[in-house]
Amino acid sequence: MLLGAAAVLASCNHMKQIKLQPYPETERGEVVENYFGTEVADPYRWLEDDRSEATAAWVEAENAVTEDYLAQIPFRDAIRERLTQLWNYPKEGAPAKHGDWWSYYYNDGLQNQSVLYRTKAPGEAGEVFLDPNSLSEDGTVALAAASFSKDGCYLAYAAAASGSDWVEIRVVDTATGQLTEDRINWVKNSGAQWAPDSEGFYYSAYDAPKGGVYSEQNQFQKIYYHRIGTPQSADRLVYEDPAHPLRYFWAWPSEDGEWLFVLASDGTSGTEVLFRKSSGKRFRTLLPGFDADYGVVTVRDGWLYYVTNRGASNYALRRIDLNDPSKDEVVIPEHDRNLLEGVGTAGGYLFAQYLKDAQSQIAQYDYDGKLVREVALPAIGSVGGFDGEKEDTELYYTLTNYTSPATIYRYDIATGVSTLYKAPEVRFDPSLFITEQVFYPSKDGTQVPMFITRRKDMKLDGKNPCLLYGYGGFQISMTPGFSPAALMFVEQGGVYCVANLRGGLEYGEAWHRAGMLENKQNVFDDFIAAAEYLIAEKYTSTERLAINGGSNGGLLVGACEVQRPDLYAVCLPQVGVLDMLRYHKFTIGWGWAVEYGTSEDEEQFGYIYKYSPLHNLREGVKYPATLVMTADHDDRVVPAHSFKFAAQLQHCQGGDAPVLIRIESKAGHGAGKPTSKRIDEATDMYAFLFQNIGVPYRPVAEAE
Repeated sequence: MLLGAAAVLASCNHMKQIKLQPYPETERGEVVENYFGTEVADPYRWLEDDRSEATAAWVEAENAVTEDYLAQIPFRDAIRERLTQLWNYPKEGAPAKHGDWWSYYYNDGLQNQSVLYRTKAPGEAGEVFLDPNSLSEDGTVALAAASFSKDGCYLAYAAAASGSDWVEIRVVDTATGQLTEDRINWVKNSGAQWAPDSEGFYYSAYDAPKGGVYSEQNQFQKIYYHRIGTPQSADRLVYEDPAHPLRYFWAWPSEDGEWLFVLASDGTSGTEVLFRKSSGKRFRTLLPGFDADYGVVTVRDGWLYYVTNRGASNYALRRIDLNDPSKDEVVIPEHDRNLLEGVGTAGGYLFAQYLKDAQSQIAQYDYDGKLVREVALPAIGSVGGFDGEKEDTELYYTLTNYTSPATIYRYDIATGVSTLYKAPEVRFDPSLFITEQVFYPSKDGTQVPMFITRRKDMKLDGKNPCLLYGYGGFQISMTPGFSPAALMFVEQGGVYCVANLRGGLEYGEAWHRAGMLENKQNVFDDFIAAAEYLIAEKYTSTERLAINGGSNGGLLVGACEVQRPDLYAVCLPQVGVLDMLRYHKFTIGWGWAVEYGTSEDEEQFGYIYKYSPLHNLREGVKYPATLVMTADHDDRVVPAHSFKFAAQLQHCQGGDAPVLIRIESKAGHGAGKPTSKRIDEATDMYAFLFQNIGVPYRPVAEAE
């Protein structure tokens, strides 16, 4: 029997008082920069140097204060125990065919990294093919990408160490299971894209960094072709653009081997497509950019099928004649309301994946855009996997939501019938929980959707613990997904909420543009309005409300904490972009300029300075209890953001609430983080949350 909300709240007044050690003495420097006549102090500039002894000493001192605080929370171990129980269930991915084998990922429960298995037929016992856990003793080396050659004879995988975005590409001979001599380094934002003849692959790489490996700005990405059995030094340069050092490039060959495409981008949105005959030398522009997005799908009978938002905010599928690019026509027109997330191909058909109010819908079409059927999905949630080979007669897809881990279904392409393939066995009763979708008005009246997951027996009396999560940017849609940590919170009587803020793509490019550049404040307004709605509707109260987000969501939490410190009890920014004036000077931060703008442009400086979390902290303000979370190997959002924000917040704090920073070692932005570190991080976050909303965690066994 699980613990009811009333039982949790019954002992709210019996919290142990935690003694907070003094914060480390953090030197305030004299750095001041002039931005278009505005003098901006940057007293903690020295913390940007991640290789200095002074920064290392500061990190050690801050971590000691944080660990001392967390170690005093009496229910910290009980939270870890329950999280371990909830995480410990078998997790299996959908099978996919490569050559004579079917491959799938499997985790028996608490393995740090999921293992790649293979089998002769789906459902039959599989054998271990590649175990990433064997690549390091502590599970901190992860697979960032893995791809089989067309003939199934090779697997190329990209291994990332300690959470870094830098990867090393290695190749496995599938017949022997042995590594080849092939080894590719200094690859970032790229895996291996196999050529159709399976003799080699394309990849995107940088020159070896001359300064800080994890902080130096990355410039001049190039595309190379690697032939199996040759050294990296012999790899052929396929494409470079010396005139544009701050661009990303990816290669994409057509399945028939006739064409080679280059997708170019100035940042995180907006693309351009170049092309040539595979036998040719010179690339030509096929789809000019960078004011729209293009996603390549397939080449069929000399036509490139692609998804775009050019003239179609909710995206459309088009095709263009590669022999006569003047012929460019609509295949699946833009839907008037639903977002076309992407299009997959399998068995001679197109599978269009839509989002309707942030929930998945699938439609099957022929290649001329004629609707075959709306796919009847077994449940509401997020779907993945409607993609395969043209020879396929069936495919496998996953479906998940807030109360159900990924369940795998088999789909018969001819009949449209889905049958259950595998369902995970979990250690909780999903019937006790409910997810509802509400719509609330933002500051300007815009209706914003939000998912709310809670116990069915919960009373709306304003006394419930509540965790509000958001992201709001970079065309990323917040769709239903399963989280053991969130479930632990909900079974304790908590309310777990995910707001679909502007800046995402839930309602197309118009929704994205309403939350970027000069419109970024809309995102913070949407999040603040979500908090106000939850309080007004008696889901929670200010004293019981926590907010959380990572990366761009860390920026969200930081900005909202600074703008409305009175609205929440706890703020939990993870790996956040918190210094908006200097983010573009590190690693790949320049790629976010299309989303945020930069301080090097006078107009853009004006609006980002107004919300930059670091620069809007004020001395003497009573800020909520804050646990800043980052990692030493984060080379996407460098930890200096969190270092400087935490130091400044500690300096400014006018109240008694703790301001702590948790700096994970041998971890990065989040991708590939081993299970053990995920459980440790969630343990500390929720222990801090419960402690600072005045609601103790109660072990589930106490209610049995």
